[in-house]
Amino acid sequence: MRLINGIRVLLAGIAMSGWMAALAASATAQDAPDTQALWGRLAQGGHAALMRHAIAPGTGDPDNFVMEDCNTQRNLSSEGREQARTIGEAFRQHNVGVSAVYSSQWCRALDTARLLELGEVEPLPALNSFFRQREREAEQTQALEQRLLEIAAGETWVLVTHQVNITALTGVFPRSGEIVVVRPDATTGSLIVVGRLMPAD
Repeated sequence: MRLINGIRVLLAGIAMSGWMAALAASATAQDAPDTQALWGRLAQGGHAALMRHAIAPGTGDPDNFVMEDCNTQRNLSSEGREQARTIGEAFRQHNVGVSAVYSSQWCRALDTARLLELGEVEPLPALNSFFRQREREAEQTQALEQRLLEIAAGETWVLVTHQVNITALTGVFPRSGEIVVVRPDATTGSLIVVGRLMPAD
């Protein structure tokens, strides 16, 4: 009898655990921003798409890196170039009118921004990678935040930059081509991370 009761308690515990796990998963799904809703927010304006450059194999840059010479840099692969085109097409499919396109001065970022074909690309030093110059992190992050706080209600900006820059500003570690949607909060004078759009979205 004790054995039977013990089994009943065990089964009840398993069932409860399964139910709680399902409930937690449901809550997580409900809390997660909907992909279509994120595209909708970009389309309505007052938001920015902070994007990591498309696929460029490797990490950092070669020791002989020269900003003005793409041959000395890590560059987009053919897959990365196609990824950038696909992301640009996603903006058009979701009817997102882009007011401005800014980019890091690194070739892989500029190439990504241009391949999006969302408008004229303006290089912005605050978006430059500080992967090898960590002493620049605080200054550049503050400059980028101040620039993003200038987004007007009807505007949508696209900013192509690097993982370190996005992580420093938002706490998000993005994949290649991933977009972090942000908006300024006039009440607090700070940026709010609205959600993330994965490259496949």
